[in-house]
Amino acid sequence: MDASLQGIKMVLLDLDGTIHLGGVPIPGALEFIQRCRVNNIATIFLSNNSSCSVKQYVEKLHGMGINAREEDVLLSTHDCIRWLQQRGWMKIHCFGTEGMRSMMEDAGFECTNDVVDCVVVGYHNELVYSELQQVAELLHNGVPLVATHPDIVCPSPTGGLPDVGSILAMFEAATGITPTIITGKPRPEMILDRLKEEEIDPSNVAMIGDRIYTDIAMARAANVQSILVLSGEATRGDLENSTIQPTLIVDSVDVLLR
Repeated sequence: MDASLQGIKMVLLDLDGTIHLGGVPIPGALEFIQRCRVNNIATIFLSNNSSCSVKQYVEKLHGMGINAREEDVLLSTHDCIRWLQQRGWMKIHCFGTEGMRSMMEDAGFECTNDVVDCVVVGYHNELVYSELQQVAELLHNGVPLVATHPDIVCPSPTGGLPDVGSILAMFEAATGITPTIITGKPRPEMILDRLKEEEIDPSNVAMIGDRIYTDIAMARAANVQSILVLSGEATRGDLENSTIQPTLIVDSVDVLLR
């Protein structure tokens, strides 16, 4: 596969660092999405960022000039919800934003501070210290820990911001507890169910993202094509000692499908 994307029927598009930075579209990103649609390539917006609900993501995409529907958005929160439902853990302590909490509650979870099945940690950019204390106390009492995704930083125009991976490191330092599971990318399950529903062979799908250890690792695990963009977190230097290598490396989505 090359930048022409010949044979590709669907692209899984990471958002932060791939399509936008800090809510501002990366140059050429909107035009690339339009080229996908002209060429009948389905676009699914895929993000580990669990701070927003699907509705909020759709509004955010519309605000950037991207026409998207709720079914076009796939989040780490979806993967987390599916795993928790399979486990039967429906009573949770939700360490996350109101957007994340609303998605959990809409899926039938009870978000409470009382007796819970587990603590669910998401990207919480609205947190106050008392919430950190609540989680630490629950972990000290043996409550299992679940995380929506492993990202260490969230890209921004001014540099990386502490994300779930950083928060998990803090909780481990304070309590010695590590997660029972970390959902979201790079778990291949996050996308394989969707591809099965769409009846699309993984070989006809390209995952486009800016992180080697989530975007590219998931693509490899799911046997889909992988395109690393250098518009976000990863650099060419990061690939030198990495066992995870993408199918294609480009500066940004702007060079694709031309």
